[in-house]
Amino acid sequence: MDEAAGHDDTDVLADLRRYPDLEAPNLHAVDASDRLILDEAAPALAREAAGVVVIGDHHGALTLGAITRHHLDGVRTHQDRLLGERALQANAERLGLDGFTSHGLTRELVHGARVVLLQLPRSLDALDEIAGLIAAHADPEVLVVAGGRVKHMTTAMNDVLGRHFTTVQAHLARQKSRVLTASVPRPETHQRWPERREHPDLGITVCAHGGAFAGTGIDIGTRALLQHLDAMPQDLASAIDLGCGTGVLAVLLARANEHVTVTAADESAAAVASARATVAANGLEGRVVVVRADGAETTPGASADLVLLNPPFHVGAAVHDGVARTLFAEAARVLKPGGELWAVWNSHLRYRPTLERVVGPTRQASRDSKFTVTVSTRRG
Repeated sequence: MDEAAGHDDTDVLADLRRYPDLEAPNLHAVDASDRLILDEAAPALAREAAGVVVIGDHHGALTLGAITRHHLDGVRTHQDRLLGERALQANAERLGLDGFTSHGLTRELVHGARVVLLQLPRSLDALDEIAGLIAAHADPEVLVVAGGRVKHMTTAMNDVLGRHFTTVQAHLARQKSRVLTASVPRPETHQRWPERREHPDLGITVCAHGGAFAGTGIDIGTRALLQHLDAMPQDLASAIDLGCGTGVLAVLLARANEHVTVTAADESAAAVASARATVAANGLEGRVVVVRADGAETTPGASADLVLLNPPFHVGAAVHDGVARTLFAEAARVLKPGGELWAVWNSHLRYRPTLERVVGPTRQASRDSKFTVTVSTRRG
């Protein structure tokens, strides 16, 4: 029993699952940082009947742990990953719990917040956006309890929090996890998101929120795929940028094919917000539709002429090919017979046999020491 918390949450946390997110023996729904954040925040949570916000909860441990320990209601949550959001909901339904609502990373999420529990993002830009939003709109007496695994934390995180809060303290580590607390918001905190950057070589403007992969830059995998834009089918009606990030591929594909409608899909809320801003900045709102989705779930089967894909090869901090394989299967489902999947992937991963099996005949368009670009044709 945790005396400070007043409730034994052991059974609740032990019963959490990652579902519908990827499940595997080396992937867990709860880690030591979840437990440490809850323990460090316990005195503050015991004083607050309302005004509690949870940001970055992986699969519901922080939200449901706080609710069961402290009998909270009206907890506001934000999770960047759609599958994390769905896992929280699935865990709550399975355990018969409620008392929370999901929100975007907006003023409404943190307005008047008194306690914020935060799983530290690995991106300093993502942390900057979150910390700035809290400092600007939370209660002046807000306490932020932010934690993570020590191996993923840097002293630069203290500096980022210090831009927005007067007091930042690092607490003792436990089980290779650590908590930082931040309080006393700075009145001059500055909101700079989304950022935007011109790319004259490609003739586009890229916009990015803090949590978007590659920010306003264009990652080298995307550039490797863009080298083949002219070789892709030109007579297109429907195309999908699967895992669209900031929307670079979708925008350039739409610009190169004046009759195509491109669906840009990503499960990351930061990516979707960034892609929508990128599409608007390039005047393509009517040609590119951006959706937050698990894979291509919003697209009917056998309806797309072309799919572009630059899949991740990590699940959180763990190297795992499950996400890529799932996206290959999604591409196969939505492609018309004869439609093409153009994919770029790290050369050491050797995905070609999987693409052959899941999608169809696959040829190599280019390869170097870092990236391979392949073209897979959907079987009839």
